[in-house]
Amino acid sequence: MQLIDGKATATAIKAQIAQQVSDIVANGGKQPHLAAVLVGHDGGSETYVKNKVIACEQCGFKSTLIRYEDDVTEEELLACVERLNNDADIDGFIVQLPLPRHIDEQKIIMAIDYRKDVDGFHPVNVGRMSIGLPCFISATPLGIITLLKFYGIETSGKKCVVLGRSNIVGKPMAQLMMQKQYGDATVTVCHSHSKELKKECLEADIIIAAIGQPDFVTADMVKEGAVIIDVGTTRVPDASRKSGFRLNGDVKFDEVAPKCSYITPVPGGVGPMTICSLMQNTLLAAKGIF
Repeated sequence: MQLIDGKATATAIKAQIAQQVSDIVANGGKQPHLAAVLVGHDGGSETYVKNKVIACEQCGFKSTLIRYEDDVTEEELLACVERLNNDADIDGFIVQLPLPRHIDEQKIIMAIDYRKDVDGFHPVNVGRMSIGLPCFISATPLGIITLLKFYGIETSGKKCVVLGRSNIVGKPMAQLMMQKQYGDATVTVCHSHSKELKKECLEADIIIAAIGQPDFVTADMVKEGAVIIDVGTTRVPDASRKSGFRLNGDVKFDEVAPKCSYITPVPGGVGPMTICSLMQNTLLAAKGIF
């Protein structure tokens, strides 16, 4: 069993990005600029945005953080998006999800200029991705594809099971694994209502678990030599930690790991690659992908 080290991989890729940015600026080009909009004080979102700001520094990007309280109106947020759309200095921006319930997330996503949508959530980017055109690919699926390639894991012709059908991970992950230039695999998408989920998993060469249930994937669901990618990051209580909680994946790591050829840990697997992918998308935006 080999551990897939997302933290080390992300560090290596960010160093490559920093070198490219250094070369661009040395040749008179513009420093890439990423903006993030954060609403409220959700602990997970706060940490994620903080890590994005640090990653921008590591990559040589300029970064801007725009904060609003939970009671921000939808109109105020839409006006902010419009300002960022029209700001020529900002190459890409994200509106951190989830948003308060009184705000229509889809309306906010739709308002973002798809040419600055470095999260890859806009329907134009989702549609372009599905037919293999240049686009911004959502960060977590892109990070997983990057990890598989970085470790030289064979995906072509393999049976891949994606657990979960969310718009952010499950659906785009299945699309990418299916496409010839990315995964070139035979893909099955399973979810909470799939009747033969265990049977499907046992036949899989690659399992990508993004179902949001801690320890959902157990040893009796995994065949010998399978590749396991764990996207889960659920906070579970842990009195031994200073924070009072720990991050738990969708895979029961201790019992599944001995059966695998490769497996990602939680934390330190997919998570760092998500932020790294956002940096890759921002560099593409600065270069003018569209």
